[in-house]
Amino acid sequence: MKIDIHSHILPGIDDGARTLEESVQLVSEMAKWGFERITCTPHITKKFRNTQESIREKFDILSDAVISNGLDIELRMSAEYRLNPETWPEILAQNQLMPIEDQYILMEFPINDPSEMGGLIPMEEFLKVISLGLTPVLPHPERYFYLSHDELLGYVDAGVKIQSNYGSLAGVYGAEVRERAQSLINEDIVSFLASDMHNMLYIKTIGDWLHSGNSLWDI
Repeated sequence: MKIDIHSHILPGIDDGARTLEESVQLVSEMAKWGFERITCTPHITKKFRNTQESIREKFDILSDAVISNGLDIELRMSAEYRLNPETWPEILAQNQLMPIEDQYILMEFPINDPSEMGGLIPMEEFLKVISLGLTPVLPHPERYFYLSHDELLGYVDAGVKIQSNYGSLAGVYGAEVRERAQSLINEDIVSFLASDMHNMLYIKTIGDWLHSGNSLWDI
C-alpha cells in the first residue's frame, strides 16, 4: 500500500487543519496523489497537550466525514511525540504510546530550540522506546539545524529510523532544508518519506513539485 505515516490532518487539534472541511479537502487531495492510507499524527507537546481520548474524538469525526464524502482511503491514528519534560515522561511512564503500524513511534525534537527538551537526553529516550520492542522514528531531521550529522548517525546506529518530509523536498521550508533532505536521501539513511501534511499550502507546494516531474514513490 501507498502509506503516509505522518500528517496533521485532524481538525482543530494542533497547528494543522483548522476545520473539518479543510481536513476532508486535504484527504481528498492526498487520495488523488495515490495515497491509500494516512496515519493521523497530531502533535503532543507542551502547547498541544493531546491525549489518546482527544485524538480519538477528532479521528472518529474525520473518519465519518471521509466515508460520507465517498473517499476511498484508510485512516489510522497515532501521534507525533515531542521530547519535552511537560508531556513525554508521563506518556512513557503510563504506557500511553500509540504505535504506527503497531511498531513505530514518531519522536520529534523542538524545531529551533533544543533547550526545550529540558534534561531529556534523546539517545536515552530512544533506547527506552527500543526496550519496549518498538522502533523510534525521528521525523524531519533536515529541519533541526542544531543537530550534528554525527549525532544523527549515532541515532541511526542505535536503531532509530529517519523520516524526511515530501514538503522539505518540495521547498515548503526553504532551499537549505530541501538540500539537507536530499543529502540524507542520497546518503541512504532515510527509511521513510512522509507528507507531514498541515494545510493547503502543503498541498499546493507539493502538488507543484509533482507537476514538475517529481514522484512520491520513486525517490
